[in-house]
Amino acid sequence: MTVSFVCRTESALPRERLFDLARSVDAHTESQKGAGERAVGGVTSGLIGDGQEVTWRARHFGVPLRMTSRITSLDFPNAFTDEQVKGPFKAFRHVHEFEAAVTGTVMTDRVEFTAPFGILGRLAEKLVLRRYLERLIADRGMFLAVPQP
Repeated sequence: MTVSFVCRTESALPRERLFDLARSVDAHTESQKGAGERAVGGVTSGLIGDGQEVTWRARHFGVPLRMTSRITSLDFPNAFTDEQVKGPFKAFRHVHEFEAAVTGTVMTDRVEFTAPFGILGRLAEKLVLRRYLERLIADRGMFLAVPQP
């Protein structure tokens, strides 16, 4: 079963700046320090672009994980999509949208994922994964929304 959720983050940053922060491997690494997340393959620093991949290594729920994502579409500075090509999910898709606002930018994250392991995966989706990922995406959004030095 595919689970989906939407997170919206308001930022005073200009749309182009927030767009680039959202596709910055370095900013992502900084925002996920708590999970020890780091890029270990593909694009490992700077900005990731259309068709490029990054492999992340992290520890979530005490379990070491690897996930390779590819940018499957990029429309600067409006939107980009990354999708898992290898990793812990049966499927994972993250659409990042950026809309100019009077006060800066509204960033909308649309996430869809499917856990592996059939009925056990569906149980994990409902009991843990959805809330965990929603919190992770919301926290990352808030990290990016605050101007970085």
